[in-house]
Amino acid sequence: MMTFDGQRVCVIGGLGFIGVNLADRLLSEGAAVTVLTPLRERHGDQADAFERRGARIVEGDLRDRELVPSLVEKQDVVFNLSGQSGAVRSMEDPWSDLDINLRGNLVLLESVRTVAPQAKVVCAGSRLQYGKPVRIPVREEDEGDPLCLHAVHKRTVEEYLKLYEKLFGLRFTIARITNPYGPGQPKGRTAYGVINRLIHLALAGDVLTIYGDGDQQRDYIHVADVVDALRTMALSPQADARAYNVGSGVGTRLIDAANSIVRMVGRGRVEHVAWPPLAQQIETGDFVADVSRAARELGWAPCRALPAGLEDTIAHYRTAP
Repeated sequence: MMTFDGQRVCVIGGLGFIGVNLADRLLSEGAAVTVLTPLRERHGDQADAFERRGARIVEGDLRDRELVPSLVEKQDVVFNLSGQSGAVRSMEDPWSDLDINLRGNLVLLESVRTVAPQAKVVCAGSRLQYGKPVRIPVREEDEGDPLCLHAVHKRTVEEYLKLYEKLFGLRFTIARITNPYGPGQPKGRTAYGVINRLIHLALAGDVLTIYGDGDQQRDYIHVADVVDALRTMALSPQADARAYNVGSGVGTRLIDAANSIVRMVGRGRVEHVAWPPLAQQIETGDFVADVSRAARELGWAPCRALPAGLEDTIAHYRTAP
């Protein structure tokens, strides 16, 4: 199976930032796409557009033990891109992060086990799982200490997947995504997607707030590269039961990214502020992913450099409603 043409694919969180880009690609390749979204009205226009292209849009919650089995039954691939994001938010509201990110994944795995044992699950992880890196670039086998509950829960989901593979033969792949940016993230989302957030602020002529000196390096990856990685992992038997870093492999200081955005947009200004105590406490420091495992085993590598990616993203949001 080298393309998704004719394949039955479920995208959980398919109207979110990464999900909407993935669902669009899958529809273009001829897949029969089912999207699960918690609140259709939040993305009504996009849902309507996908339906006109043949997608099935289902409004519901991944924690719904009656709904999810009917959703995944007969699917060939299930992408789980849902969940509550945000390191700080997971510490401020640990109960929601626990319930959404752990119970939801258990409902999914039990559903696949019982009604769709043939399906492959591709699950979105996070760079936060590594905590404060012990070395740069960070390899998949590196194990730092998580600094927030979101990271702990992401690591726990990986243990769930390994257990279900061992006991029940469930097929899965994990994509540990770094800092994605690009078209598809609404301007009101602030808990994640720092690059998109800064672009929205610059386009509005507002202040781009940077904690501290902004010297911390991050690995920013264009969402189109993320989609390429996710589809490659789903289609590659070699990716079964493996975890892969999905990043650019290049570190960029946050302050440099912010200044580039202001220069490209021609509006906005950068302002440094003190770190909020909790955010500073759980800050991981520099992060750059080693993406050589995916290149070696799957033939995937990122191909969009940050400057061109920023130009592309800014152009999109200039005209986006």
